[in-house]
Amino acid sequence: MRHTFKGESMLDYVDLEADLSKEEQLIQETAREFVEEEFKPDAGEHFIEGTFPTELIPEMGELGFYAPNLEGYGLPNVSERAYGLLMQELEAGDSGLRSMASVQGALVMYPIHAFGSEEQKETWLPDLGMGEAVGCFGLTEPNHGSNPSRMETHAEKDGDEYVLNGAKTWITNSPISDVAVVWAKDRSDDDTVKGFVVDTDLDGVTTNKIDEKLSLRASITGEINLNNVRLSEEDVLPGVEGMKGPLSCLTQARYGIAWGAVGAARDAFEEARAYATDREQFGKPIGGFQIQQEKLAEMATQITNAQLLAHRLSDLKERGDLRPQQVSMAKRNNVRMARDQTRVAREMLGGNGITADYSPMRHLSNMETVYTYEGTHDIHSLILGQDLTGIAAFE
Repeated sequence: MRHTFKGESMLDYVDLEADLSKEEQLIQETAREFVEEEFKPDAGEHFIEGTFPTELIPEMGELGFYAPNLEGYGLPNVSERAYGLLMQELEAGDSGLRSMASVQGALVMYPIHAFGSEEQKETWLPDLGMGEAVGCFGLTEPNHGSNPSRMETHAEKDGDEYVLNGAKTWITNSPISDVAVVWAKDRSDDDTVKGFVVDTDLDGVTTNKIDEKLSLRASITGEINLNNVRLSEEDVLPGVEGMKGPLSCLTQARYGIAWGAVGAARDAFEEARAYATDREQFGKPIGGFQIQQEKLAEMATQITNAQLLAHRLSDLKERGDLRPQQVSMAKRNNVRMARDQTRVAREMLGGNGITADYSPMRHLSNMETVYTYEGTHDIHSLILGQDLTGIAAFE
C-alpha cells in the first residue's frame, strides 16, 4: 500500500496552499503527518473489522483536533480555514476518522459552547477538547431522519426534574460516549424543542452499537435509548429553543464535511495517480494511455473546483457572512464529487482496487454514508431550491 511521506506535495493545482498562514500550514502538516503515521497503516484492517482506533482519541485531543475553531476553555480558536484543512486531512485518512472529530467538535462541543451554561461549559468542554471524554449528538430517530422536527423523543417536567424518553439512531460515537447532546420536545412547554446534556452513565440510558454496516465501517455508530431518564433543570441548554439549536449545529458539521469530502477524493486521486505511473501494461505505464490521462485530468479538475468552494466558504464563515444554504450547496456538491471521483480512482486500479491495500474503494464505500448523512443529497437540493425560488417543496 502506498503512503505519502512527510513533506510530499498533494494535489493543489491552483496553489491555494500558497496563501495559507503559518498557523494554517502547521495545522495541515500536523494532521497530515498524524494520518499518515498513526492511522493509515491500519486503516484497511479497521475497515474490514468494523473498528475504530479508540486509542487515538486522546492523542487527537492533545493535537487540538476537537473544535479548534472555538475560543476559551483551553481551545485554540484557530481560523475557519484551519479547521477546514484539519477536516480535509482527517478524511483523507477515512471518513470515520473525520466523523469522530467532527461530531465531537461541531455537534457536541459547539452547542455546549454556543448555548450552554457556564457550568456546562466548564464541566465538559476541557475534557472533550482533550479527548478525555467523548460526546455524541442525538437528533436522528428511527422514524424521523430527513424531517427531525417531527421527533418523538420528549421530556416532561416532574417537580424540579425532567423525565426524558425516546430513541435516537445512527449516532456516531454513542457506544463509547460519556455525554450526549439530545434534542427533545418539552411537553411541559408546548412541545418546544430543547437540548439536553445527558451523562450516558445515568439510569435509563443505553447506547447499543449498530453492527454489520457496509459503509463507514471504521466508525463506531449506535443508538441512544432513553427510558425515564431523570435530568435536572441544569442539564438543559439554556441558550436556545426550537429547531434553530440542532440545525445550527448541523451547519457547523456540514461545513466540515464539505472540506472533508475533498480530502477523501484527493487521497483516492493520489493513489490512482501513483498506480497509473507505476503499473505497466502493453509496454508502458497505464498513465501513458490517453483514456487514463483523461480520467486523471477530470478528477483533478473536479477536486480543484470543490477545493475552491471550500476555501470560499471559509472566507464567508470567518467574517460571519456564511449562510446555511451556502453550506448546503458545498456539502451537496463536494460529497457528490467525492462519490463520483473515488469510483473513477477505484476503476483505474483494476482488480487491485477492490482490496484493502488501496484506499479508493474504502473512500467510495464511505461516501455512500456521507452522501446520506447530515442532510441527504436530495434534501440539500430542496434547501437550495427553496432558497432560489422562495417556495418550500417539503412543506
